[in-house]
Amino acid sequence: MSQAAKKTGKVEIKIGGMSCAMCVKAVEDSLGKVPGIEELTVNLATEQAYVTYDESRTGLEAMQRAIESAGYRYLGPAENAAGKETADRAAELRTRLRRIAVGFATGLPLMAVMFLPLHFSFLWRSAMLAFAVPGLVWLGFPIFAAAAQALKNRNLNMDVMYGLGIGVALVSSLLAVLGLLPHEFLFLDTVILLATFLNLGKYLEIRAKGRTSEAIKALMGLQPPTATVVRAGREMEVAVADVRVGDEVVVRPGEKIPVDGRVTGGAGYVDEAMISGEPLPVLKRAGDNVVGGTINKNSVLHFTAAKVGAETLLAQIIQLVKAAQGSKPPVQRLADRVVRVFIPIILAIAVAAFTGWYFIAGQTFLFALTTLISVLVIACPCALGLATPTAVMVGIGRGAELGILIKRGEALEAAGRLTSAVFDKTGTLTAGRPEVSDVVALAGTEDDVLIMAAAAGRNSQHPLSGAIAKAAAGRQLSVPEVRNFDTLEGEGVKASLSGAEIVIGSVPFFERRGVAGVAPALPAVERLQNEGKTIVLVARDGVLAGILALADAMKPAAAEAVAAFRAMGLAAVMITGDNPRSAAVIGRQVGIERIIAQVLPQDKAREVRKLQDAGETVAFVGDGINDAPAMAQADIGIAVGGGTDVAIESGDIVLIRDDLRDAVAAVQLSRKVMGRIRQNLFWAFAYNTALIPLAAGAFYPFLRILLPPEVAGLAMAMSSVTVVTLSLLLKKYVPPAARRD
Repeated sequence: MSQAAKKTGKVEIKIGGMSCAMCVKAVEDSLGKVPGIEELTVNLATEQAYVTYDESRTGLEAMQRAIESAGYRYLGPAENAAGKETADRAAELRTRLRRIAVGFATGLPLMAVMFLPLHFSFLWRSAMLAFAVPGLVWLGFPIFAAAAQALKNRNLNMDVMYGLGIGVALVSSLLAVLGLLPHEFLFLDTVILLATFLNLGKYLEIRAKGRTSEAIKALMGLQPPTATVVRAGREMEVAVADVRVGDEVVVRPGEKIPVDGRVTGGAGYVDEAMISGEPLPVLKRAGDNVVGGTINKNSVLHFTAAKVGAETLLAQIIQLVKAAQGSKPPVQRLADRVVRVFIPIILAIAVAAFTGWYFIAGQTFLFALTTLISVLVIACPCALGLATPTAVMVGIGRGAELGILIKRGEALEAAGRLTSAVFDKTGTLTAGRPEVSDVVALAGTEDDVLIMAAAAGRNSQHPLSGAIAKAAAGRQLSVPEVRNFDTLEGEGVKASLSGAEIVIGSVPFFERRGVAGVAPALPAVERLQNEGKTIVLVARDGVLAGILALADAMKPAAAEAVAAFRAMGLAAVMITGDNPRSAAVIGRQVGIERIIAQVLPQDKAREVRKLQDAGETVAFVGDGINDAPAMAQADIGIAVGGGTDVAIESGDIVLIRDDLRDAVAAVQLSRKVMGRIRQNLFWAFAYNTALIPLAAGAFYPFLRILLPPEVAGLAMAMSSVTVVTLSLLLKKYVPPAARRD
C-alpha cells in the first residue's frame, strides 16, 4: 500500500463494563493487536478509547470484535452513544441504589444476629441462609459473572479479586451451615455487606464520574437544536445540522446564535461571555462576525452562515476539550506500571498472610481466613487508575469554562517544570495594530513622504504598510499607482513612482544599501527609537527623503502578566524583530529585562532552541499565527487568541480571550491539576500501603487490631470515591491570574 493511499482516521469509542485500571489494560492490549491501529489511549474516567488508525487497514468492525473479545461492551462512536450513555448511567444508578437498599436490609439484621447469645443450631443456621439467599443471588450473581468473564479473558481485575474474597466467605458460610465448620465461620452478613459496599462505592463513583464531564455537557448545551433560515424567500426552521454555508440565518431577541457567520442586517447586542468572558454584551452591526452559542439580546439579527457543523468555533472547542480530556500526562505511566503487577502481588500477599498466620504463627483457621478475605477485598488498583484521568478531565473542563483550552495532557506536566516565559512582541505584548505617530520630511513635505511610502508599500503584506496606508487615508491623500514593485531581501520594498525609484525599509537596511543622507538623520532616528517607536525610512532615487515613526499600543494587562510570571519564579524573555532600542523601551514598560531583538520570524524557533540547550524549560507566548514554529519548538506553546479569530490549531494551550493574564492562569491551572494528580496518587498509594498490611494482620501483634472483611470492603469502596471527589474539587478552582476583582 503506497503512502499516498493511506488515510488516517480518528474515533472515540464508548466502552461498557470497565471497572478498574486492569480493565483498561485488557482493552488496550486487545485493541493494540488490531492491524492498522497507530495510536491508542483508553481512559477509565471517560470510559472511552481514543483511536488513531489507518482506514485502509482496519475499521470499527475490527475494533468492536477486539473490545468484545476482551469481555467488554462496544457502545459505538462516542458522538452516537451520548444519549444512550446518559440513559444507561441513570438505569445503572437506579439498579445499584436498589441493591444497596436490599443489601443493608439483609446484611445488618444478619450481623445483629451474630452478636446475640444464641445456640446456632442447624435450624437457626438454615433460617439465616434462607433469609440471605435473595440478597446473595441479586447482589452476588453480577459480581461472580463479571469475575468469570474476566477469568475467561485472562484478565485479573478487581471483579476477580472481589469475587474471590466474597466466594471464600460464601463457601465458608455454606460449610458452617452444614455443620462442617463452627458457627463462627458464618460469614453470611459479611458476604452481603461486601457486595453492598461494592455497589455503594460504584454508585458514588458513577455519580462522581458523571460530574467530571459536566464541562463538555455545558459546552454542548450552548448550541441550540434548531435555526431559522431564509430559503426561497420565506423563513423556515431547520435542524442546526442542516444549516448550510451561505444560508441567511435569522436570530430573534433571546435566542442563541446557531452557527458562525457575518451580520448582514439589523443591529443589536450579543452576549459573548462564552468567548470573551466579558459580562457586557457587544454591539453587532452589518459586517461584524457572530459566533455560534452566543446569545442575541435585544433585536432581530440577520447573518450569513460562514462556518457550520464541525467547522464552528464552538464545535472545535468541544472536540479539542474532549480529545484533551482523553490524553495521558507522562506521570500516569508510573500508575500504569504499578497496576500491571498490582493484583498478582495482592494475591501473593493474601496467600502469604493465610499461610503465615495459620501454619507458622499458629493462629486459628478463622483468623487466617479473615486475613485472606480482607486482603482480597481491600486491595484497590481502581484508585490508581482513576487518579490521573479524573483530574485531567475536570481540570481541562474547568480550563474551557475559563477560556483556556489545554490541548494535551503533556502540557499539564510541562507547566510544572517551566523556567522561562518567552513573549513575542507584536500582537502579543502589544496590540499588533501600529499607527504612524511621527512624519519627518527631509525632502518635500510630510504629505509627500507619506504618499511615497504608501504608494511603494501598497502591494506589500507587511503590517506596517497597512498602518502607513491608513495614515495617508487619514490625511485624505491620493495615493497613485506604482510600477516595478519588488521586495528587497525581506527587509524593504521598492517601486517606480513617476519615473523615480522609491525605497522604504529599516535603518540597517538603508545603511547597507548606502542610501545618501542617512547619517545626518540618525539623531532624529535615535530620538524616536528611544521613545519605543519603530522607524521606517523613505528614499527617492537613492537619497533619504523622510522618516516615519510607528507606535504600537501596549496591551493593558501585559505588564501585569509579566510580573505574575516573574513572581512564579520564571524568567521573562522577549523575542522581536524590532531594533534593540525600541525593544528595550517596550521591555522597560512591561518589566522584561532579557530581550532578543532583530530576529526574523523564521528564526524565533532557533532562539527558543538556544534557551532549551542552555537548560531552560520554555513556554512561548505568541499570537498563534506567525509564531507557530517557535510554539512547536517550545516545551509549551501558548497561543493568545482574539475571540472569534482564535487559532485552534496553534499552541499546546489556546487562550480564547486576548488577555495575557490568561497565559498566567493557564500555567497556574496546569500546576494545580498536576498537584491534584500527585495528591490523588499519594492517597491511592498510601491507602494500599497502609491498609493492605492492616488487612493482612501485620499490626495485630502490637495493636491487637484485625480488620473485619466488611470494613475492608467499605474501605475499598471509598478509596476510588475519595480520589474522584478530590478531582471534582478542581471544578471550583479559579487561578489567581483569572480573578478580575
